[in-house]
Amino acid sequence: ARGGQLTGILNGIDVDEYNPETDKALYVNYTADSFEKKVGNKIALERQLGLREDPDAPLIAMITRMSAQKGLDLIERVLGEIMSTGAEMVVLGMGESRYEDLFNWAQWKYEGQLSATFQMNHELAHRAYAAADMFLMPSMFEPCGLSQMISMRYGTLPIARETGGLRD
Repeated sequence: ARGGQLTGILNGIDVDEYNPETDKALYVNYTADSFEKKVGNKIALERQLGLREDPDAPLIAMITRMSAQKGLDLIERVLGEIMSTGAEMVVLGMGESRYEDLFNWAQWKYEGQLSATFQMNHELAHRAYAAADMFLMPSMFEPCGLSQMISMRYGTLPIARETGGLRD
């Protein structure tokens, strides 16, 4: 009966802050019409983080709070398989020491192929979104999530577990 009086507010991102055309944190700005420039961000980020410089290697980014809720146990189970594909991985975040230890070990094990940074770094996050080919978000539960929306804004394919708001 009151349907016409109710409104909802959808989650969303600040499209001005997360804009690859104007983002000052990026090495190279780009648009949908100049998408080929995105690779300049990948090469520069690989260089900054000590990864092998390979514009053809798939680059996977994971920017997350390191906790069980974020599905990191799932990543732990398949990390060797992911890395055996030749993909590179950039992990950014902080949290439970168990997961920081995992990615610290992985950075050693896959030197030049995996970079782990244990801090909240806004500039590096923007650079990773812009450089990556894929964004990994294996959350066990997620009411909505903004990271997958940000990744799409930068032309980075989100790979998300089908749960909660991620399913939507």
